[in-house]
Order: sequence, then structure tokens, then C-alpha cells
Amino acid sequence: MAFRRRTKSYPLFSQEFVIHNHADIGFCLVLCVLIGLMFEVTAKTAFLFILPQYNVSVPTADSETVHYHYGPKDLVTILFYIFITIILHAVVQEYILDKISKRLHLSKVKHSKFNESGQLVVFHLSSVVWCFYVVVTEGYLTNPRSLWEDYPHVYLPFQVKFFYLCQLAYWLHALPELYFQKVRKEEIPRQLQYICLYLVHIAGAYLLNLSRLGLILLLLQYSTEFLFHMARLFYFADENNEKLFNAWAAVFGVTRLFILTLAVLAIGFGLARIENQAFDPEKGNFNTLLCRLCVLLLVCAAQAWLMWRFIHSQLRHWREYWNEQSAKRRVPAAPRLPARPIKRESGYHENGVVKAENGTSPRTKKLKSP
Repeated sequence: MAFRRRTKSYPLFSQEFVIHNHADIGFCLVLCVLIGLMFEVTAKTAFLFILPQYNVSVPTADSETVHYHYGPKDLVTILFYIFITIILHAVVQEYILDKISKRLHLSKVKHSKFNESGQLVVFHLSSVVWCFYVVVTEGYLTNPRSLWEDYPHVYLPFQVKFFYLCQLAYWLHALPELYFQKVRKEEIPRQLQYICLYLVHIAGAYLLNLSRLGLILLLLQYSTEFLFHMARLFYFADENNEKLFNAWAAVFGVTRLFILTLAVLAIGFGLARIENQAFDPEKGNFNTLLCRLCVLLLVCAAQAWLMWRFIHSQLRHWREYWNEQSAKRRVPAAPRLPARPIKRESGYHENGVVKAENGTSPRTKKLKSP
């Protein structure tokens, strides 16, 4: 982890050394790039890592604005921000999540899920705020027709392109983090599923010039995921706190409906009515019937899979709940032990003296003299 004080040392470049110092190694690489900005010889190469490439001046009514399109050099910029994300991941883990988890005293399984949800809460919250700001300033919310009008959207504003590069960098950094965080083998397939799902959708929207629609869909998806992981953090703090899970369950289905509606409206109807329908990768035009069907099929399949997993998990939780309730009802009450009869001497008591049944006092035994 970055800036962590360690008392134990590991052999140089060993497996444990890389795992425990991967953020420090990434920080050194980032520092080398930043130092390159100070020299004229290396400044041009350093800017290749830091700033988005392929800027184009687009004339407007008043003046010229700078827009960007994608290209192979974006991979270099994404690589640089992968290391930035690794450093930020380590800082959040070291200074926030580790301190909270020590107070909660969680088990190994819950500790792993707590770290996962904690990281995703920070990422989803920052992404929702950033994405909402971009969508509002670019006017995509006030003008829904802009999602498909003037397609292909080859030239992107700086904040839109930079947002997509950072999103790709984050989800690509999540792949080596599975190794660095020593995630359990049982958890790796589940995490790989949603990492690859995000990468495919974000890269698809970026490369197919559907960036405007992708921003709206990401805003909806990230809002739901933020609510889910926040509910899981509250559950780890107090297992009786499940109110946020109920709110997430209600929002989840509505979000799926909105995503499907927007995708069908923008791709199925909006792009289908545009006159420019030709497959021209050089100009960034993928508005053909086959491409539209493939994109719609991918979006619908992903939403159907997420909905199926949601219904399956809800049914499993309800089944476990009812089994617990029925088990509590079937537990028999503890059997009462029979009362032990009290042995009493023959006769009855009167003024503390035992009387015989005929009313006479019992004869006292005489002690034999020695």
C-alpha cells in the first residue's frame, strides 16, 4: 500500500514484495512521468501520458472549440491513469477502510466484501457526481434528441473523452487488483463477470461513437450500484439494518426499465430514422441494421441477466427467511420435570412435635448407658 510503514521486509521483486508495494511502484512510475514535464526533451512524451490526444479545432458561430476523437494513443493515456487509480485505491484502503474494518471485527469473508463495497462506494459516488455534471453541462438531459441526432458523434468535448478514459482505466485496474488484494478464488468469477461487463459496455459506447447514450446509461447504473454497496456497508456495521436493501430492491427494477427504454428509443427508433445509414469505420459511422441489432441485443441480454440474478437472489433470501421462521415455530418447549415427592414422617406435626396418627406422641428411644 502507498506510504505504509512496514516492519517486515520481503526479498526484492518477490511475489510478496510486489503485492505489498505495488502502489509504491506505481507512484514511482507516475512520478517519473511528472518529472518528464520539467524538461523540454521529454515534455512531449510526458504529455502523451497525461493529456487526451487527437484534439481537433471545430469552428463555431462565435469562435473555435477544441474537440477530441479516439485513436491508438489513448491506450498510453489509459495506462498512465491505471497507475493513478492503483495509488488512489491504496490510499482509500489504507486510510479509510482498514481503520473502519478494525473496529467492526469482521470475519474473513465479510472483511473481503466490506473492502470491495467500500472501494466501489467511493468510485460510484465520484462517478455519479462527475457524470451528472457532464450530462447537465453538455445539455444531454434537457435535450434527449441529442442522444441520436447528428450521429456519428466523432468529436467529443474534453470532459466527455477524459471521463471515458478514466472509466476504462478504473475497470482495467480492477483486474490486477484481484491479484494484489488476494481475493479468494470463490469470489474471482463473480468479480470478473461485472468487471468484463462494464468494460464491454463502456468500450463499446466509446468506440461506436455512442458516448452520449453511454453517459446516461452509466449515470443510471452507477446510482443503483452506489445504493447497493452503501446498503451492504450499513449491513456489515449492523446486521439488523436492512432498510437500504429494500430501497435498492425497489430502485433496481425501475433502473432496468429506464435503461431498456432509453436504449430502444435511441438505437431502435432514433438512429433508425437518420438518413445517414452506412457502415463507414473511417468516419466513425456504424449506423446499420446489423450493428443496431447487435447493440440492442447486448444491452437487453445484460439487463435480462442482471434481472435474473436479482430475482434469484431475492427468492433465495426469502426462502432462507421463511425457513428460519418455520424452524423457530417448530422448536418444542422444554419439558417440565415431574415434582419429586417429599418424604414425611408418619403422623402429623403439631406445634413442631410429630404426633402419631392416633393422637399420641411417638415414644422416644432410650439411650443405652455404656
